[in-house]
Amino acid sequence: MRYYVRHLSRLSYRQPIKDARLNLRLEPVAWPGQVVEGYTLSTDPQPAERLDHEGAYCVNVATLAFKEPVQRLEIVSEFNAEVVPPPVPPSTPAIALLREEARRECDLAALSPAPYLFASQLATIDERIGAWAAPYLSPDRPVLEAAQALSAALHRDFAYDAHATDSRTLPAEAFAKKSGVCQDFAQILLVALRTHGLPAAYVSGYLRTVPPPGRARLVGADAMHAWAALWCGAEAGWIGLDPTNDCLAREDHIVVAMGRDYADVAPVDGVFVGSAVQTTHFAVDVMPLD
Repeated sequence: MRYYVRHLSRLSYRQPIKDARLNLRLEPVAWPGQVVEGYTLSTDPQPAERLDHEGAYCVNVATLAFKEPVQRLEIVSEFNAEVVPPPVPPSTPAIALLREEARRECDLAALSPAPYLFASQLATIDERIGAWAAPYLSPDRPVLEAAQALSAALHRDFAYDAHATDSRTLPAEAFAKKSGVCQDFAQILLVALRTHGLPAAYVSGYLRTVPPPGRARLVGADAMHAWAALWCGAEAGWIGLDPTNDCLAREDHIVVAMGRDYADVAPVDGVFVGSAVQTTHFAVDVMPLD
């Protein structure tokens, strides 16, 4: 699949803010089976300084510094992407074998399993989530088969509710409510996997939205999406699992970044001087070109 993606972000404040420094994580990373062309990032107003760099884990960061007061900021990220996912492996190692393989990996590179085995800022090891996941993760079961069953159970037993949580909600809170959005489902799944010694990551990106038959596609109706990724061994590598839609992340998913949890790949964060309340508006278009 080939796509054109446009992501519009508007940030506004009741009173002008000063000395704002923002981190934008909107440029897609290099990812197996995904080619990105023509990436552009523009802002209004323009920053006094801009630094593009690789962040921790698998993420591109644009750091913007504004010297003049800002009350309203518009950010537009655009690119074309071609997505041809690698074939799903016919088999993956048993969970017990995969655990041992991951523990032997000493490399701390962004795509190594080691950084994704342990607790992180938002996704701590949780025994309640681990107990819920245990029946699906028997040691002799193939790791991808087991993770897909766990993802399907999450999709079946948890309610999608945009009002139940927000970006600061921890996985344990969303798990207790048994409701949330894609961010919550991805973090619950990766916490479950990590609690059982499996390397799991948080992926941010875009999802192709197909309108119902006979209805026009709504411009701006799409949004950033999130799913989990599981390291399935050196040969199979990382495979995405989308519990929100009960599917693997394949040709309908465009990867932007991968980290240990949402905090590592948040599309916008930063600091400023002032006490103004920030209001945000996002509109994303994911337009198939084929």
